[in-house]
Amino acid sequence: MNAYLKTGQEIYEESFRIIRAETDLSRFPDDVSRAVVRMVHAAGATDIADDVAFTPGVVAAASAALRAAAPILCDSSMVATGIIRSRLPRDNEVVCHIKDPALAEVAERKAITKTMAAVDLWLPQLAGAVVAVGNAPTALFRLLEVVAETGVKPAAVIGIPVGFVGAAESKEALIANDLGLEYLVVRGRRGGSAMTVAAVNAIASTDELTNTWKSTDAHR
Repeated sequence: MNAYLKTGQEIYEESFRIIRAETDLSRFPDDVSRAVVRMVHAAGATDIADDVAFTPGVVAAASAALRAAAPILCDSSMVATGIIRSRLPRDNEVVCHIKDPALAEVAERKAITKTMAAVDLWLPQLAGAVVAVGNAPTALFRLLEVVAETGVKPAAVIGIPVGFVGAAESKEALIANDLGLEYLVVRGRRGGSAMTVAAVNAIASTDELTNTWKSTDAHR
């Protein structure tokens, strides 16, 4: 028989002890560090932290937006589903248009992806929103185009799409943007819904006033 930890609290505490022991978090502000720890946990890979690029104010900007009742605009159903609603400070709306039946016709007519067409539907809610892209690089590329074309800016962009085509490039485009966007990304091909959701849930769980950290997602 194997010896293993059996209670959720023990597993939770040991997981984050290992992450903090094995991950170099020295370059991150405290609030960003906490989000990165959750991303590392979601990925099961401590070297994720080495590829994180960010603006120093991204977590503060996203947290303030959520406390001001801003929506969270998601590129995929997996991201939208993974956001823990009970953590959102103002019962914030979580928006994902990818299942809109009209998108297929729009995408075919414009010769774009359905995700790009869905991003265009964000525009009425984009100003001051939190954007969470965890799947489609084309969503991140299109977001940058929409902001450049309209001047309408989200409060923060959690941009962690995954893949072999366009993922690394879309994140580098976000990093290089001259639009004044706050961002949190994982450079390269790695990313995905789990890491994106982990970052959003971490930001939603930060109490800016007391600097405390909720740990309600311990193993059950």
